[in-house]
Amino acid sequence: MSNGSNVNVDFSGTIGNIADSVGKLFQFQIDTLNSGIKTVSQYVEPLAKTTTDLATNLAGTLNNVLQSVSSAFAPKK
Repeated sequence: MSNGSNVNVDFSGTIGNIADSVGKLFQFQIDTLNSGIKTVSQYVEPLAKTTTDLATNLAGTLNNVLQSVSSAFAPKK
């Protein structure tokens, strides 16, 4: 009895395609995460250096101010 519905479903091919798609989506997420981490690190590194330089300069300025105040109050010989 043939009613024109001779459809052969390739389950192994379909499952293989689904697994391939899931793998590609997972790899895309990993690549996106890696790209985001690289981008953030590119901005954090200069910011950290600038913050360190600012703190060093601030400490030097504070030291100079304290030396000036100390010498102003020190007894003169």
